[in-house]
Amino acid sequence: VQLQASGGGLVQPGRSLRVSCEASGSIFSIGVMGWYRQAPGKQRELVATVSSGGSTNYADSVKGRFTISRVNAKNTVSLQMNDLKPEDTAVYYCNARISTTWGWGYDDYWGQGTQVTVSS
Repeated sequence: VQLQASGGGLVQPGRSLRVSCEASGSIFSIGVMGWYRQAPGKQRELVATVSSGGSTNYADSVKGRFTISRVNAKNTVSLQMNDLKPEDTAVYYCNARISTTWGWGYDDYWGQGTQVTVSS
């Protein structure tokens, strides 16, 4: 199983950016999918999650600015980031809870990370 993230880059404050992630490989079922971020010198923190049924959860720092979504049929999760701020600068990692076989539990899988830099 692999998670491939894409869409990071350099953007000015107040602008928007979208990052996406696709899970591939031997997948039976995907549970919660989400995005985490890690800024230099800081611990990795949760940004947003979305359940298979569409329930979402956001960090307080991004509520009202970021929107997480997923397409179950394509095993993808995306994060639309609006009104970006310099403090949003970080490496963004996608995460998914995936079951590879019927009857087995779910394991955590991580994407490789994509850099988002917000700077003028």
